[in-house]
Amino acid sequence: MIKYPNGNTFLAHKNPSATIKATPTISHSKRGMTLEEAINAANTFYLDRQIAVIHKKPTPINIVNVAYPKRAAAKINEAYFAQASTTDYNGIYRGFYIDFDAKETQNKTAIPLANFHEHQIKHLDAIIKQNGIGFVIIKFAVYNESFVLPATDVITFWQQSQNGGRKSIPYQYIKEHGFIISAGLIPELPYLKAVDALIAQQLN
Repeated sequence: MIKYPNGNTFLAHKNPSATIKATPTISHSKRGMTLEEAINAANTFYLDRQIAVIHKKPTPINIVNVAYPKRAAAKINEAYFAQASTTDYNGIYRGFYIDFDAKETQNKTAIPLANFHEHQIKHLDAIIKQNGIGFVIIKFAVYNESFVLPATDVITFWQQSQNGGRKSIPYQYIKEHGFIISAGLIPELPYLKAVDALIAQQLN
């Protein structure tokens, strides 16, 4: 039995000159894009139309061991992260430097602060101090709702949690203080509309 990358299964027929391709079982459990896929698709849309230049940051790694099983092919056998990653995305929009992370949760009432790392919080704080636009896109999968939450709010909750405060950001707080990303067609997640509202708030 051989499985193709698309999930189809190849079965050898008793007649060597014939093959049968089995029909794969279709699952509808993962319909729609993940948050990262939706953001990447939106960024491609914005770049193609010269609306914004925003990219996912590559994670720096150090390669330790490489094998060459074939002359024209190389296989990485061992590598490690060169440094802790900061946030997921950065770029330029409307003359503003924007920097943000993307978090998705299955929780119905809050997003745990354990989803964030200290170096990410410090990085967002540094961006704000340089007058950059920092935020987090948070998706509540159970509601299929996504929000742009200002980095200042995330930093405040983080600092409070370090001093014995709650260990999560409530859904209701995000709904009231964040900017909801209304679903679109192309792109599916037009998050820059919510960023426009964030920028307007920070300029006032």
